[in-house]
Amino acid sequence: MANKAYKFRIYPNNEQKVFFNKCFGCVRFIYNKMLEDKIAYYKSCKQMLHNTPASYKSKYVWLKEVDSLALSNAQLNLQRAFTNFFNQPKVGFPKFKSKHRNRKSYTTNNQKGSITLESGHLKLPKVLGLIKVKQHRIIPKDSKIKSATISMTPSGKYYVSLLCEYENSISEIEPKTFIGLDYSMHELYVDSNGNIPKYPRYYRKSEKKLKREQRRLSLMQKGSANRQKQRLKVARLHEKIANQRRDFIHKATRQIANAYDCVCIESLNMQSMSKSLRFGKSVHDNGWGMFTEILKYKLEDLGKKLIKVDKFFASSQLCSCCGYKNSATKDLSLRGWNCPICGTYHDRDTNAAINI
Repeated sequence: MANKAYKFRIYPNNEQKVFFNKCFGCVRFIYNKMLEDKIAYYKSCKQMLHNTPASYKSKYVWLKEVDSLALSNAQLNLQRAFTNFFNQPKVGFPKFKSKHRNRKSYTTNNQKGSITLESGHLKLPKVLGLIKVKQHRIIPKDSKIKSATISMTPSGKYYVSLLCEYENSISEIEPKTFIGLDYSMHELYVDSNGNIPKYPRYYRKSEKKLKREQRRLSLMQKGSANRQKQRLKVARLHEKIANQRRDFIHKATRQIANAYDCVCIESLNMQSMSKSLRFGKSVHDNGWGMFTEILKYKLEDLGKKLIKVDKFFASSQLCSCCGYKNSATKDLSLRGWNCPICGTYHDRDTNAAINI
């Protein structure tokens, strides 16, 4: 059995919006309250407090108005945060959730058909009436809905992500067609055939407009109606850039997944690259991390493979014709070099993609 999520835009009415906002607030509150009590209990007793959302409902009666499964999932998220902290100290200690900066969402589970999606309408636990859904793709009939995550974007749009369980009958195919992809900051990637996707760099295109709108926002008085209107303008602009980037990546990965059986890429640490090389905006603009994740699951759905080459592999300094390794340090501004053994001229990115 395997799991797959389907995300749809939903259009709740005013009563349903009020209920969702209550769930967002209660989930954030119970997470912060349980974390606060755990910290206080450990400081006094040096032991872990095993508290549950049910223990708070007698004191905070308004917690009974929302979905109890949403509170239970908040407890599981807190437990997972502590588990990650103890197993991987680099993750850091669990932090409190902010009302203004954190993502507004909650997750509920399907129990005895409490979550259904039929004819463009969604049924959720404790929500009055059906919710209108923009169902742009069909969920297979043999799959079972396990849970639903309702979220709201900063621009005020609502979405639902349905986690479905299905029988995985995909078998791996023997790879016959291969391609290598080398990371390119401006073009997203260069493949081993010398092709580039001509990535439009959406953030750079909208940077001037975004700078103007954010400057206006910074000058407005906090709490005013005009500031709220301006905040929505900035949020919509950021959302448009993100949607353009995601749409481009989905189309590019679909073409690659359909054309090749095996794709080889470099294993890169994009966060370190954006900090050490001072290319933060350019690195985050092209979305290489999103590109590799989407490409991986699309290849796996077809029984194909994505292979990651070690990041220390000297892909750009090896001659793809004779194997000679150029030991001289290559500055990033040098986009090509000649092999002293075979005399072949190599474009830096295309040669790296062939070696990968």
